[in-house]
Amino acid sequence: MQNYFDNYYDWWKNVDKYIFSLIVILFFLGLFFSLASTSLIASDKLDTNSYYFFVKHLIFIILGITVLIFFSFLKEELLFKVSILLFAISFVTLVLVPFIGIEVKGSKRWIDLGFFPRFQPIEIIKPFFIITLSVLLCIKKYNLYFKYFLSCIILLPTLLLLISQPDLGQTLLISMIWLTLIFVSGINIYLFFIFFIFVTLTASYLIFFVSKFEYIKLRFLSFINSSEVSNYQAEKASDAIISGGFFGTGIGEGTLNSKIPEAHTDYIVSVVSEEFGAIIVIIIILLYLIFAYKIIQKINLINKEKIKLILIGSVSLILLQTFVHIGVNIRLLPTTGMTLPFLSYGGSSIISTAIISGIILNLTKRKVS
Repeated sequence: MQNYFDNYYDWWKNVDKYIFSLIVILFFLGLFFSLASTSLIASDKLDTNSYYFFVKHLIFIILGITVLIFFSFLKEELLFKVSILLFAISFVTLVLVPFIGIEVKGSKRWIDLGFFPRFQPIEIIKPFFIITLSVLLCIKKYNLYFKYFLSCIILLPTLLLLISQPDLGQTLLISMIWLTLIFVSGINIYLFFIFFIFVTLTASYLIFFVSKFEYIKLRFLSFINSSEVSNYQAEKASDAIISGGFFGTGIGEGTLNSKIPEAHTDYIVSVVSEEFGAIIVIIIILLYLIFAYKIIQKINLINKEKIKLILIGSVSLILLQTFVHIGVNIRLLPTTGMTLPFLSYGGSSIISTAIISGIILNLTKRKVS
């Protein structure tokens, strides 16, 4: 067993404690906000079980920390092998979604296997997609453009399955991660822009000319011209942020949870801003930026191209999700239903973030020669 895992002493001695501390702080901030937004004060107003979301969130966090530690303890080569295997398994679950998936509000994105709680396959796929793609791009025996072709064989079926759900937000996110890794791997800049334009045109066509994405079109139009097309959730989220001001209305005094059913997932920043103020949101953003900065510092010290690509893909995924989530909450972007890494409620999102965090901790550990 020792051949596959670091022992605790070696792990603690070599792990980047700064990055580890930031991860723990962000996770427990999410847990605290989950408790605060479903506190007894809010319960009296909403007539709900005051600790329901908190207890579930706590269970997800405990499971997430366990997953994080598992992936951070793995030996480097085993991490790559396990990740590729898990990518294949999670891809199979994504294939099953159209057949046995659970439909919620017109979209089939979740799967329930009976013996395992309901989960969203794409959330589990994302971290393993990054590793699988990075490993593929670093195979030396293949021509660079042949590797791009092979990466498309991995990418396109994933995008088609996401489009069929439909889930345009995750489709664009996976596409952006792929473009990021392709760009960093050294692709010709002209070819890269051709890919980028192709993705943009494809997304535009889906939104405006495919009836299945009518709801995305309505969200986009409401974002462009809110006076003609109403977007209730975005409007209430904006009102909550304005109501909170700089220092917030106080714990349990927010009303957004009672107005938007997905507030604790898709609009957690608005919930936090309303109750705790914009000052706390600014601090949270700074924590994300420091987290990304510390990882980028590590990337500059690493010589292995494969590890660099994985870390770049991982930090890009977290920053992109964070940017999209906050952008939607402050009406800088159209509504996409994107969770906030570490802070949003939701088992699949927490486990996905925990996997990414475990991978980051694993690959930023001090190497002992």
